[in-house]
Amino acid sequence: MRRLLIANRGEIACRVIRSAQQLGIHCIAVYSEADRHSAHVALADEAVFIGPPAARLSYLNQAVLLKAAANSSADAIHPGYGFLSENAGFAQAVIDAGMCFVGPSPGAIAAMGSKAKAKALMAAAGVALVPGYYGERQDADFLKEQAALVGYPVLIKATAGGGGKGMRRVDEATDFAAALASCQREALSSFGDAQVLIERYIVEPRHIEVQIFGDQHGKIVSLLERDCSLQRRHQKVIEEAPAPGWSPQKRQAMSMAAIAAARSVQYVGAGTVEFIVDPAGDFFFMEMNTRLQVEHPVTEMILGEDLVAWQLKVAMGEPLPAHWDHIEAKGHAIEARLYAENPRRGFLPSIGQVQSLCFPEAAQFDLSAPIRIDAGIREGDVISGDYDPMIAKIIVHGKDRQHALASMRQALAASSVLGPSNNRAFLQQLIAHPDVQAGRLSTALIEREIDHLAPPISDQERLESLLTIA
Repeated sequence: MRRLLIANRGEIACRVIRSAQQLGIHCIAVYSEADRHSAHVALADEAVFIGPPAARLSYLNQAVLLKAAANSSADAIHPGYGFLSENAGFAQAVIDAGMCFVGPSPGAIAAMGSKAKAKALMAAAGVALVPGYYGERQDADFLKEQAALVGYPVLIKATAGGGGKGMRRVDEATDFAAALASCQREALSSFGDAQVLIERYIVEPRHIEVQIFGDQHGKIVSLLERDCSLQRRHQKVIEEAPAPGWSPQKRQAMSMAAIAAARSVQYVGAGTVEFIVDPAGDFFFMEMNTRLQVEHPVTEMILGEDLVAWQLKVAMGEPLPAHWDHIEAKGHAIEARLYAENPRRGFLPSIGQVQSLCFPEAAQFDLSAPIRIDAGIREGDVISGDYDPMIAKIIVHGKDRQHALASMRQALAASSVLGPSNNRAFLQQLIAHPDVQAGRLSTALIEREIDHLAPPISDQERLESLLTIA
């Protein structure tokens, strides 16, 4: 691998470029008109223009990306996360064009890309599933019957879904038909596929995932777990590793289940197996992400390993290191996602120019640093409505969880953003919440405590805002 095209933008493009350049690989960025002056363009060794701001015409345009790779003599493509990172057709097209796709095989991506097919694979592999209906039959009356058999409350999910889209909780049978229709419309619009599955809704669950890695020689290992329970709108905002209060026995059992899941599709590269954990501590397979996760830095920080570098090494045929067979966490790491969004307006994304951006003294990429900032936004950059509104990821490491929590509080206090509305104050409230401090985490915490974490805008504030505009 000599010339690598990164088929992505922003923070993850910067992250891949740094590791690839350390390995002596020539990095080629791609950019839309909106990203002409972005950080990842400046950081790369060369950059190729790929079209208008709309993602479907640029970062999701397979033909344009493949042409850019061919014209720049790239011999490999790294997809990052999001966009085409879990598109089996794109992975196959890269391979057919004679290039290396830095990721799992198209077959593995396709197998895990459908929630229904993935769950069938997991059942065959002996991995526990949430009770539910995962079949092909999709007529409304039949699905309502299946929901009754599963038992309310249930969760309707798009089989091709992700990011919280195409998902509805239903508490009573009388609400099922309307929720199903709504979910199917959203699924068809977002993913081009209206098929759904039905699961028993677990109240106050935790979301714990296992980082797995496979090489081309048949070795698959677990790189321990992350707790990603703190979510808004089914999307993660704070992640940590290891999972607080997770016993060595549970860790071993979950790691073995994750390895079995990966082995069922002969997985190669970095991947994540996500589990939902009920209040009793029993865990069930949720899905597998066949790519690098946004939250991978917390794993890097507790292990002292560069996961992006290992993605590239594995893609070049290098075997995984022997010491990964018995790897242990060193300390505790926490990541907070700083977004341009307004938590007091339902986390509505914000747009505009970043006039000032300040972080505590930290390394942009240093596995040994106590504070790390992974960002793709700089002062003067404009956050548009075309892409994910992430400003940066703030990652801290401490000798234990309490030290890491204290470091995160300090890091958030020392950070500031002038420009678009952002969620820094919300993150400060969340990290200081008694349940978070005590490790009593669940995916329902933010929704349950939202009036405390981000009080809704009062009538007086609305009036004052209107008077200011006038």
